[in-house]
Amino acid sequence: MEKWLKWAIEIQSLAQTGLAYTKDVYDRERYERLREISAEMLAEKSGMGIEKVKNLFCNESGYQTPKLDTRAAVFEDDKILLVHENNGTWSLPGGWCDVLESVRSNTEKEVREETGLTVNAVKIIAVQDRNKHNKPLYAYGVCKIFVLCEVMGGEFAENAETTETRFFSLADLPGELAEEKTTREQIEMCFRAVKDKNWQTWFD
Repeated sequence: MEKWLKWAIEIQSLAQTGLAYTKDVYDRERYERLREISAEMLAEKSGMGIEKVKNLFCNESGYQTPKLDTRAAVFEDDKILLVHENNGTWSLPGGWCDVLESVRSNTEKEVREETGLTVNAVKIIAVQDRNKHNKPLYAYGVCKIFVLCEVMGGEFAENAETTETRFFSLADLPGELAEEKTTREQIEMCFRAVKDKNWQTWFD
């Protein structure tokens, strides 16, 4: 990660924490300004408009912690299940971990919503720091949790997020991956995990 981005993220995090706990009106003004500076740094370096940066980067409150993103690795006949996104790219089924959902239940829910399949979450393959593996870099932390799942039943159903699903062999992966969500290296990791009966959860 580039130094300027690390600095911007740290300034934003300190400002957000300060805004959550300070009782002093003058300190609040200072923290608000620090938050603006961090957004200006990101806008200047990334080329994004300042308002877009603020919406992505400065819209949360409370102590800042990483978000959770669960991704399901579902296999059939040595092929992995990918979903076709509305923008034309492919990814492992998954998404943000919702309130009141555990890692297991969220993974199973996301697969059901995006593919129509009912799955059983079997094993955690890996827990990754998103900014170490996916691009573009995000200005907030994300923990990506890859979960091996087995199909219990169901079939594809139309939904608002995906247009189709398909099983791919490792040699036949589509070229247009949604790399902000799923990279080829992450898919290759899932193939290694399903073949290794002694796989140990990999984590950053």
